[in-house]
Amino acid sequence: MRQTAYLLLALGMIVPFAVAAQQTKLLTADKHNEYGLVYSLPVTELRIDVTATRTVRKAGPYWQYAKKFIGTDNVVREDEESWTVDKMEVTSYGVADPESRYLMQLKPGATTYLAVADDGMLLAVNAEPTDNAVRKPSAPRKSPAKAFTGKEYLQYVGEDFLASQSSAKQAQLLAESLMEIRDAKVSLTRGTAESMPTDGRQLELMLASLSDQEAALTAAFAGTETISSETRTFTFRPEKEGRSVLFRLSDFEGFTTPGDYSGAPVYIQISDVTEAELPKDVNGEEKKLPKDAVAYIIPGSAKITLSVPGRQLFSDRFDLAQFGAVFGLSPSLFTSKKEPSYAIFDPATGALREIGEVRQ
Repeated sequence: MRQTAYLLLALGMIVPFAVAAQQTKLLTADKHNEYGLVYSLPVTELRIDVTATRTVRKAGPYWQYAKKFIGTDNVVREDEESWTVDKMEVTSYGVADPESRYLMQLKPGATTYLAVADDGMLLAVNAEPTDNAVRKPSAPRKSPAKAFTGKEYLQYVGEDFLASQSSAKQAQLLAESLMEIRDAKVSLTRGTAESMPTDGRQLELMLASLSDQEAALTAAFAGTETISSETRTFTFRPEKEGRSVLFRLSDFEGFTTPGDYSGAPVYIQISDVTEAELPKDVNGEEKKLPKDAVAYIIPGSAKITLSVPGRQLFSDRFDLAQFGAVFGLSPSLFTSKKEPSYAIFDPATGALREIGEVRQ
């Protein structure tokens, strides 16, 4: 039975315990709530975890001399940055629908109890739910990436380089230093260096230092490319068929809002909606809800597609409470003193997941 909002203030004895990702409460009836337990059915939302790769390319200050001094023209010629979507994970979860509240009226002495989420969403009757599948939005996750300024080579240059006003001369001096570093690495590796390290650890440190110098000087010609990733979580509540912009991805700002037209759109589309129907009896008539029924949802479904212009990123079908039909179980199933039953509901859709006899 649907009840007015004041009933939500009388929830009875609440016993909290941790289940999965959020707090779950056990509601029992007593005189303080006039032996009535209030609960809500869910509406289904989608949690969308998006992982995007950021690529930053920086041109070396002497890229135009790369062919002459290091023998390659495969170099970065101008600074640029780009973002691409690599992976999407979509999961469904339920939140209490404030427009779908119900009352389970009990008699004094009844031992029946409800398990609800912390927002009042029904999870189980006479049982503790195995999980609640609620995955709330999380903070952005970024992969660590070494930052390059493009000027690391300056810590390895000499006075002649600093005194020179010619970029061609500077490039020549850098190339000569680069050759010396590579020769030194070869000598250490072959054991022919004039000053060989005394142990393996010292050799390792010397080779690592030379490699850092080689990378910095090479980058002055070839440029650098830095790759990192970032994961953002978005939530979306499907309500009707159609396409909308979930977020945008900008080559300069990364993840941006749907209204920021500096980024390319990432679309979410709801299609092929199937609305649930109430069960029918042998005569083909819709079954009536039992009096004071314990309500649950027969979910509908829809196809969820995520895409960017010209490329599909994700597509799957999801059961959704908002496209479903409300049905119910007779309350006598749960209030019997001799053979009480239990029921567990899907926390994402409100569907009946399991029903059985309580083991005494």
